[in-house]
Amino acid sequence: MSLLEVRDLHTSFFTDAGEVRAVNGVSFTLERGKVLGIVGESGSGKSVTAYSIMQILAETGKIVGGSIKLDGQELVGAGEKVMRTVRGNKISIIFQDPMTSLNPTYTVGHQLIEAIRLHTDRDQKQAWDRAVEMLRLVNVNEPERRMKQYPHEFSGGMRQRVMIAMALACEPDILIADEPTTALDVTIQAQILELMQSLQKELGMAIIMITHDLGVVAQLCDEIIVMYAGGICEQGTADEIFYNPRHEYTKGLMRSIPSLDNDGEKLQPITGTPIDLLNMPKGCPFAPRCDGAMKICIREKCPNLRINAEHAAACWMNVRDGCKEPFDPDKEYVEEG
Repeated sequence: MSLLEVRDLHTSFFTDAGEVRAVNGVSFTLERGKVLGIVGESGSGKSVTAYSIMQILAETGKIVGGSIKLDGQELVGAGEKVMRTVRGNKISIIFQDPMTSLNPTYTVGHQLIEAIRLHTDRDQKQAWDRAVEMLRLVNVNEPERRMKQYPHEFSGGMRQRVMIAMALACEPDILIADEPTTALDVTIQAQILELMQSLQKELGMAIIMITHDLGVVAQLCDEIIVMYAGGICEQGTADEIFYNPRHEYTKGLMRSIPSLDNDGEKLQPITGTPIDLLNMPKGCPFAPRCDGAMKICIREKCPNLRINAEHAAACWMNVRDGCKEPFDPDKEYVEEG
């Protein structure tokens, strides 16, 4: 049995302007000890997928369909009482900006101890010892002294280490890292990623890494999901995604990565803007920005086609390339791969 099973997840935000369908039919599994990367540009639904799993959506947000099973236990509709036992104990999350995640009016030690006591039965002394132990684990120097300091006395990288310590203090089965290196400089990013990689191997936890940086997922992840407009456009092993991309959006992301081999050449950005989630198109949501879009792409959304045992993509190009007879881009049909 998979540790986490997400099936046909739909999450919407109900606003005065209408229903914003932020997550549309997302499905994936996460095995114990594995690292799953979720990649996509801003507004693709990456973070909302994570917040749906944790059920920490804004008041206007709601899971409107699908299933989320943790170790076989259904979380959708389970209620806040059940979710309180899940958050922190079984699934923890690191948010994007550590400065806004930590309360500036309390010491770091106070906030670590509070989190530990909330999710465990440790007393004050035991919680203090555990907090110091976790700060030492994430390579914070002089942890006893650091416990008495406030967040503003820490650098950005050190604050992120504190957030990692807080997330791991209760030994969760799954760690969700939501853009954990975005606000950090390149050197500190590398240190944080190296730290997460070593902790993952040492503790044996599963990680969901949410990022827009393909370099991050290349370094860390076993499997990758590429999201666009709230849905999955491609998923597979890291090797398959990087060396055999089969969706035009994924190919566009690859072309936009700076390369040392192409010194002096201009980057190739993906033209156009993301679609309006209030008015989802009938066909492929990426079609308006795709140079190779065909008529069928505009009219009909492509199903998730199996490329091989480790790879799937929702792109009509694969139907065209895989057909034994000439592919007619004007034809009204859906072909399973």
